[in-house]
Amino acid sequence: MQAVILAAGMGKRLGELTKNNTKCMVKINGISLINRLLEQLSKLSLNKIIIVIGYEGEKLKNYLGYSYKTIEIEYIENPIYNKTNNIYSLYLAKEKLLEDDTILIESDLIFEDSIFTLLEQSSYPNVAVVAKYESWMDGTMVRIDNENNIINFIPKKAFRYEDIALYYKTVNIYKFSKEFARNQYIPFLEAYIHALGNNEYYEQVLRVITILDNCNLKALILNNEKWYEIDDIQDLDIAETIFSNDNERLSKYQQRYGGYWRFPGLLDFCYLVNPFFPPQKMKDELRSNFDKLLMEYPSGMKINSLLIAKYFNIKQNYVCVGNGAAELIKSLMSQLNGKIGIISPTFEEYPNRKSTNDIITFYPQNKNFSYEIKELQTFYENKNISSLLIVNPDNPSGNFIPPKELLTLAQWTKNKNIQLIIDESFVDFSDASTNNTLLQDNILEEFTNLIVIKSISKSYGVPGIRLGVIASADTNLINFIKKDVSIWNINSFGEYYMQIFGKYESDYKLACQKFIQERERFYQQLTKISYLRIIPSQANYFLCEVYSPYTSRSITELLLNKYNILIKDCSNKKGFNHKNYIRIAVRSKFDNDQLVSALNHLSPKL
Repeated sequence: MQAVILAAGMGKRLGELTKNNTKCMVKINGISLINRLLEQLSKLSLNKIIIVIGYEGEKLKNYLGYSYKTIEIEYIENPIYNKTNNIYSLYLAKEKLLEDDTILIESDLIFEDSIFTLLEQSSYPNVAVVAKYESWMDGTMVRIDNENNIINFIPKKAFRYEDIALYYKTVNIYKFSKEFARNQYIPFLEAYIHALGNNEYYEQVLRVITILDNCNLKALILNNEKWYEIDDIQDLDIAETIFSNDNERLSKYQQRYGGYWRFPGLLDFCYLVNPFFPPQKMKDELRSNFDKLLMEYPSGMKINSLLIAKYFNIKQNYVCVGNGAAELIKSLMSQLNGKIGIISPTFEEYPNRKSTNDIITFYPQNKNFSYEIKELQTFYENKNISSLLIVNPDNPSGNFIPPKELLTLAQWTKNKNIQLIIDESFVDFSDASTNNTLLQDNILEEFTNLIVIKSISKSYGVPGIRLGVIASADTNLINFIKKDVSIWNINSFGEYYMQIFGKYESDYKLACQKFIQERERFYQQLTKISYLRIIPSQANYFLCEVYSPYTSRSITELLLNKYNILIKDCSNKKGFNHKNYIRIAVRSKFDNDQLVSALNHLSPKL
């Protein structure tokens, strides 16, 4: 067995990183792609490694030399690398393919060692490594039959999004027998280049063979094995996260603040959404209008305020819609004068917008971080605060204050000339669900000191659209915020979602009831985990205390590194004093059961 590595390309999309270096010299977490690949190859039983070089090829030769450990390295030069594609690089190595069975690899890949092990152990002489199509993948796809025979190669031009359920992506790792090379691949390769030129991809030859001949090329389907192809700086960034060491991986994920759909197989129990809404029909309606929404301007603030007012059935002049609640929080906090009362721990977007000198913090004095209205009134009675913030249910504790008690607090703060800010982003998950909202005209009009904020991302399950709302009968404040945010702060997809929501409002209420049932079931499962103490919650997450032998950090790292599950380590949040607490989102039954299974596997053996 030998290996052929294609490394002639220029890698222009990597910019400065390949200005004076070939792409395979780019480093991921301090190790170049070529060094990682050669180390992996050195563990196989290989007679030789052939590298097809082109752009900055001499630098690569000088760097690697003519052997790696005990394996000989031979070079083939592509002198017209800037005018050809990888079909020509492989054509230049055609005589080598006749000498031995060959593992063919492209040099811009990073992957787990286990992929080579699977390839080496495969009993089939001719194999293409493939992975089920995911949205981040680009390039050549294949279709396979029930016996894993590759029946067609799908180039970019023939790609159809309506067929993605049938597609597998080529990982660009192959195993060819010398008989296959001699009798099928090389004859077709020569004919293809002669007929269509050398600015093509070598997979096109495989496509022709599958159409015209029985090529007996099997698909080796990856399951959870990690791999990534490096074409540009975004690929590089993602690969550095996926292939970071166990001690660094968690921090790399945390620094991204979302976008986890780019990472195959990752289960996100960190960010908080409703797993039961929107319904499929609503998603289909949005999808059917995609072209129009993509290519047309959205409306301005006046129309979108009208839509959000209709959404919550409140007066238009009492409400402003935001690009997520975060945009509205930033604008609001910039207008708050004097000191603000904040409970800790809580959602830190609010205190992060104020100087610590302007914050008077209430710390609940119990292990569940729960509190009641009377405690807050007693604590703040003699404190010089101008505003008071309540996140209800609170994040991350899940503490919930019923609406009747909140209105008592609203009257108390009104009498003391204090603005009361209620963030009810999670209130629809509480036991009485949508009946607990304060987004009602009569309430806002009675308590003009009341400001209600709600993130539509959380309970409505549409964080990608980015919508939030702020409401108050203090129209001067609302008018300021409307002018403070951009006139086109909501895109057309968000606008259309608000426009059609009314048709699906009954589905939403049903989704909230389904969620409450699943939360209770999930809670019962979690309470059986010996090293966790689960704090009851009225939100879509649980705060959990972590017991020995684990810490909040260690259990978070273990879940990510061993099971590709991301949870929230709360130990560094304000109010926890580095004690061992984690937050776990409530997802679908299927996802929740996967997390419970992982936690059970980590249970200490007695």
